Parts: sequence; structure tokens; C-alpha cells
Amino acid sequence: MTSEEAIRLSVDGREFTVRARPEEPGVYDFDWTNGPSGRGFSSATSDGSPMSREELQTAI
Repeated sequence: MTSEEAIRLSVDGREFTVRARPEEPGVYDFDWTNGPSGRGFSSATSDGSPMSREELQTAI
């Protein structure tokens, strides 16, 4: 996933739009699209490496 693209992930009925922060390698913002308004979280790798789709799903 490049920093310009967003992906949608579904885990246990929860839908998230995930975006990488272009200025911060290895940092991702997760917006909960079918949950309460304004809810979400961020996740990051300790070494700035990109997360795989499976790692993003595990974070959810």
C-alpha cells in the first residue's frame, strides 16, 4: 500500500478505511466507517517498515 492510496478492510463486521501517513513511514490511520462517527485509531511499526494487509487486519 502506498501513501497515496486508501484501502477498505472488513474484520468481524467492522469496516475500516486505512491510510498510510506519507510523512511518517510505517504509520497508519484506521477510520471506522460503519461504527460511531469519528471513531478510529492509528498504528505504527517500530522500525518504520510497511505493514502487510494481514498485519493491518490483525491491528483491527
